[in-house]
Amino acid sequence: MDKNTLKKMIQISKGSIPADTVIRNAQIVDVISGDIISGDIAIYDKYIVGVGSYEGKKIIDASGLFATSGLIDSHVHIESSLSIPTSFAKIVIPHGTTTVIADPHEIANIKGIDGVKFMIESAKKTPLKCHFMMPSCVPTTDFEDTGAILDHKEIAKIIGSDDILGLGEMMNSIGVLNASDDILEKLILAHNENKIIDGHGPMLDGKLLNAYTVSGIKTDHECVSAKELKDRIANGMYVLLRHGSAAQNLRTLLQGVNDKNFRRCAFCTDDKHSSDIITNGHINHSLRIAVAEGIDPFTAISMATINGYECYGIKDRGLIAPGYLADIVLFRDLKDFNVEKVFINGEMVAQNKQVLFKVPSIDISSMNNSVNIHDVSKDDLRLTIKHDTAKVIRLSKFSLVTESYVRIVGTLNGNFIHKENIDILKLVVIERHKKTGKVGIGLVENYKLKNGAVATTIGHDSHNLIVIGDNDDDIIVAVKELEKCGGGITLVQNGIVLDTLPLPVGGIMSDKDSEFISEHIEKMNELAFEKLGINRNIDPFMTLSFLTLPVIPDLKLTPRGLFDVTKFEFTDISD
Repeated sequence: MDKNTLKKMIQISKGSIPADTVIRNAQIVDVISGDIISGDIAIYDKYIVGVGSYEGKKIIDASGLFATSGLIDSHVHIESSLSIPTSFAKIVIPHGTTTVIADPHEIANIKGIDGVKFMIESAKKTPLKCHFMMPSCVPTTDFEDTGAILDHKEIAKIIGSDDILGLGEMMNSIGVLNASDDILEKLILAHNENKIIDGHGPMLDGKLLNAYTVSGIKTDHECVSAKELKDRIANGMYVLLRHGSAAQNLRTLLQGVNDKNFRRCAFCTDDKHSSDIITNGHINHSLRIAVAEGIDPFTAISMATINGYECYGIKDRGLIAPGYLADIVLFRDLKDFNVEKVFINGEMVAQNKQVLFKVPSIDISSMNNSVNIHDVSKDDLRLTIKHDTAKVIRLSKFSLVTESYVRIVGTLNGNFIHKENIDILKLVVIERHKKTGKVGIGLVENYKLKNGAVATTIGHDSHNLIVIGDNDDDIIVAVKELEKCGGGITLVQNGIVLDTLPLPVGGIMSDKDSEFISEHIEKMNELAFEKLGINRNIDPFMTLSFLTLPVIPDLKLTPRGLFDVTKFEFTDISD
């Protein structure tokens, strides 16, 4: 800000000269005092300069709409929308989101720092304010196969950049608790650069939670119970209440929110498909749920605005008050939180769910050609079972946490075979970055697929090729289909490809508009449910993509084999 700008801001604020823009007749939500103020919002340049009664060169009549600060998603992986940042911005801004804290560790696992830079530069071409965290765990653990490795030396090259807000979610909680050298080096880098550190500590409590927190980690979005929420707040952390496509913990966590601790709570989506955002909304959907669950609207709006901004040290947003940036949302009411208008830096960027801005096309060539696998045969898919029982990964309703069970399974000549009357399917994870030939095989319960296979190159967080099916022929057809299209999601039944969504950007994102992606995913969802009989209580694709993440309990699968997250070691399927 220069001296002349500040001078004019003071003059307009006093009422000496007119504002550039005045939003008239607004019901302004003051989350600090818990009041509604009827009045005008005066804007000069990109700043709010006054609240009260003002004249302006341009008048926008709010007609009694409720005005809040722009909403913030406090933790999101843009890649999980299946869209690049330019397309992502076009679907979240109409729902009132003006700022996101983005962790690009999905593309980083495939393309390293080049992938991070691709996301940063793409996001700059949109009005959406994207603050990027530097991925801390690429790979997530030492037991994975990724396209890139970001050790502390690589992170040191970029962590000091103004484009990097902090260190991304520290998923390697075991590494923190064991004070491993590389993890300590990463944490110290963040401390020395005065950067915030995001957490990822499911099921930690007591002294283990103390040890995790003392490392400097300030947030956690992996809470699944009110007790975990309260424990982390008591430890000085912020809790990011997640409501995404696969993991929907918001309603449960709201039971732990009260009028004393809510200022340490913020909303996040973590992972949300484009179709989910377009249909249900973004952070405004979390607002809707919170109020429906009995949370006071002022408390809910605080968790959607000022709390998140304060958590991440963003001092120029979060309130409608003089001196704050004019990122403003106009809602019809404080119950359904349907958005009428959205302003960023004082400019109207969306109205009635339509964007009012254009973004240029993005060159994705550097992110292509990411599927490199060996020729998969039926011999690669053979799963030896020592007894008639085996460990299986059991899926839970709308949760990323899986359960480990021992079940009686079908066998023939010592190998697993699918039995129609037993809901246990073969899960295969194929290393797809460096053509190593590694193939992990496991078993999954409660997916409920019949007569086919589903495959994807989205596999958190190493993003190897995942395929689940009840027969090897369809599994192989699905693998070959994704190899041919350069990555994506595909459905196969009886040897026929039912549909495929190509994702050429690292095998995890499309360069098409999010509306196209949304329509395609919705069509594929119905095929998954109707044709393949997949369990409607799970997201068929996003749930599948998390079965490879070896930091969320209990049992996961990598190209190296079955992994017991609780014991943090590989395990034999027949133990």
